Amino acid sequence: MTDAIHHRAARANTLDLTPDLSFAARQRMGLLDLAETVQLWRLCWTLAWLDIRLRYRGSMLGPFWLTLSTAVMVGSMGVVYAILFRMDLHEYLPFLALSLVLWGYLGSLMAEGCMTFTTAEGMIRSVRMPYSLYAARIVVRNLLVLAHNVVVIVAVYALLHAWPGADVLMVLPGVAIWLVDSFAVCILLGALCARFRDIPPIVGSITQMAFFISAVIWKPDQLGRHEWLLAFNPFFTLLEIVRAPLLGGLPSPATWTSALAYSAALCAASWLLFARVRGRIAFWI
Repeated sequence: MTDAIHHRAARANTLDLTPDLSFAARQRMGLLDLAETVQLWRLCWTLAWLDIRLRYRGSMLGPFWLTLSTAVMVGSMGVVYAILFRMDLHEYLPFLALSLVLWGYLGSLMAEGCMTFTTAEGMIRSVRMPYSLYAARIVVRNLLVLAHNVVVIVAVYALLHAWPGADVLMVLPGVAIWLVDSFAVCILLGALCARFRDIPPIVGSITQMAFFISAVIWKPDQLGRHEWLLAFNPFFTLLEIVRAPLLGGLPSPATWTSALAYSAALCAASWLLFARVRGRIAFWI
């Protein structure tokens, strides 16, 4: 009896690192992680705002330097490419402004999403917080930067009197999909890049290549009868469901179908990976 008591006491004082959690147990742990992040939304907002302040500490214009550079790029590229593509500047400039601002958000999100967990190494090892909070922090931070750059779009609309019509309300479903996908991308890339440090350069190369093939600086109808190929480009379809309503149009059913399919695949892959490796992230960074 005494030996049994000593054996139970020894087991009680031993850290159990058995990695054989069932599939259902991993799902529960992942859901608990997400629930804790929702409860800590104020902390998430504070950390994201602190990131913005620290990034532009000592600067006179702060994040508006990025807004100014975006405005200069839109103005200069708009004139040059309107001449090259033989398009009306009044029609092309709003398209280019929207494309560059929205793509700036996507590109920055993917680059920073790769570092979701590695840049938070000190906090992860010293404070117990849900891992999904770090992904939400990246999303909120980039949304704040996007909000500053929206000034460029509004300025172009006001200058050219090219305000979108009632179809602009259709941007809301697209924005909702963007928010979900942004969170999923940060979770997926953050976990993968914590384990494999060669992935960030690969993501950077893919993002750069996608910029040129996703109808950012050129319009989709310039492809002519080959325009249908864009439906197989996830970057284009996700960009178009937000951009088209802001230009006074509506995305095609094929674009919506493609965007929803790619979003579902992204969220499924992100969730399965997160639930699987969540307990290992602290050991990888």
